[in-house]
Amino acid sequence: MLQVQVLRQQTEEVKARLAVKHFAALELVDEIVALDDERKKLQQESDTIQSGINSASKEIGQLMAKGNKEEAEARKQQVADLKASQKPVADKMAETEKTLQEKLVLLPNLPAAIVPVGKTPAENLVVREGGAKPVLPEGSVPHWDLIKKYDIVDFETGVKLTGSGFPLYKGQGAKLQRAMIQYFLDYNTAAGYTEYLPPLMVNEASAYGTGQLPDKEGQMYYMPADNFYMIPTAEVPVTNIYRDEILKEENLPVKMTAYSACFRREAGSFGKDVRGLNRVHQFDKVEIVQLVLPSTSYETLDGMVAHVEGLLQSLELPYRILRLCGGDMSFASALTYDFEVYSAAQEKWLEVSSVSNFESFQTNRMKIRYKDGNGKTQLLHSLNGSSLALPRIMASLLENNQFAEGIRIPAALQPYFGKAVIS
Repeated sequence: MLQVQVLRQQTEEVKARLAVKHFAALELVDEIVALDDERKKLQQESDTIQSGINSASKEIGQLMAKGNKEEAEARKQQVADLKASQKPVADKMAETEKTLQEKLVLLPNLPAAIVPVGKTPAENLVVREGGAKPVLPEGSVPHWDLIKKYDIVDFETGVKLTGSGFPLYKGQGAKLQRAMIQYFLDYNTAAGYTEYLPPLMVNEASAYGTGQLPDKEGQMYYMPADNFYMIPTAEVPVTNIYRDEILKEENLPVKMTAYSACFRREAGSFGKDVRGLNRVHQFDKVEIVQLVLPSTSYETLDGMVAHVEGLLQSLELPYRILRLCGGDMSFASALTYDFEVYSAAQEKWLEVSSVSNFESFQTNRMKIRYKDGNGKTQLLHSLNGSSLALPRIMASLLENNQFAEGIRIPAALQPYFGKAVIS
């Protein structure tokens, strides 16, 4: 959530930066500033009335002590009248504050200065590429044929158990999932991240804190009986661990990693891009999250990008890193780098990770703060990244490493998988 003082002090700059995200309702900025003006005016009126109440109340005691009962009673009536006049002011102020907050949460985060101008994924900026695209043997097939050949993922039974987009991993497929999860977690904890195993459901406050609400409620699975949401990513519960807390500067940065199942409705998805593991409703993912000082957040972002890049290199996958343009960024992000791996059999790039700096957008919602050297309470910055999302990694590993006798397992995964080839 943006801070009102930023909207007030940098109104035109805020509008210009929101336009980079193709946010159309720029008049909201002026409406919020006007509501804040009204709130301040009402607060001043209420404070003036309260000052009168305090002054009159003090006089009552003094008059009673002097035996001036009649004047004391007059002051009591004055206090009663002032309290009566204060209530409608307080009610109007509460209504104004509620409206202000409702409008404030509709504003997305401001994009950083280096965010490319653009509206579609085609306008994202390729920062760099790594790894070599494999030359597949004759007769190579996409992963949805390979999983049938080696009987490692059962989509049909998944449909019977739940519905489309809920794959059932089995045998070597289930073992490969487990191997990747363990390897990714070990890779992250070796870099200083503390491991967590979070709940798979969160309450409304948690979903609001990371920016899923009110922006993406249509993409989340919701249980109205309990007012809980199935998590779309471990970022939601993990970042909320420190909600409403003030951290000590010497304990920063906070580095967290977590494995979780993730649930996304993916409403509106259809066509060839959703075949096999390309797009599913339930999938496994390992996440990294950091809470850092504002002065170090972009250095931290670069470090997290390098961390994920190193993980992809260890999997021997061809990849590229993109800086997302304004129109392709998430509601809460100030700057996002996407990682894509090349799927040789499909001859296309598949997104497997997003690494983002949210600056103070999430921490302002969650009131995650620290005390600076002067003892002043300040907002921290939050960052997160996928390290990694498993379905498309698995799709690329299967397709890129197929040969006549089976599917080769990258060396880094072999100790976790227990053998070198799926056959």
